[in-house]
Amino acid sequence: MTYYEEIEVGESETFGRYEVTADEITDFARAYDPQPFHVDPEAASESLFGGLVASGWHTAAMTMRMLVDEQFTEEGALGAVGVDELRWPNPVRPGDVLHVEAEVLEKRRDYRPGVGLVRSRVETRNGGGELKQTFVSRALHEQRE
Repeated sequence: MTYYEEIEVGESETFGRYEVTADEITDFARAYDPQPFHVDPEAASESLFGGLVASGWHTAAMTMRMLVDEQFTEEGALGAVGVDELRWPNPVRPGDVLHVEAEVLEKRRDYRPGVGLVRSRVETRNGGGELKQTFVSRALHEQRE
């Protein structure tokens, strides 16, 4: 387990691999964000996007999956209290293979006894390096002391 004290401001890592499919895009969108450019390939081709694209909320969910699978398994992460500056600069499309790049920006020891707050910049990119999502996380981490 990685404790709050072991996390260094400025440290960064790249991890995860998530292959996006058209079926997953439409399934998620039908349940949570049923706009035509997320659920109907034909309507999507005539939209601003020129084809089927994932909901930004789906992109956030895929990113969270990679964070849980690759990063939070070994850390003393206790959850989060929010995100700041959530942006979707480029749409996620079927066939994109996503990964996460994260950098620790700031630590705050005094969140509550035994718990520190860690702010990190989180970027989701595809295999070609195109930026798909950015946000600043506000995660809680267990302290040793």
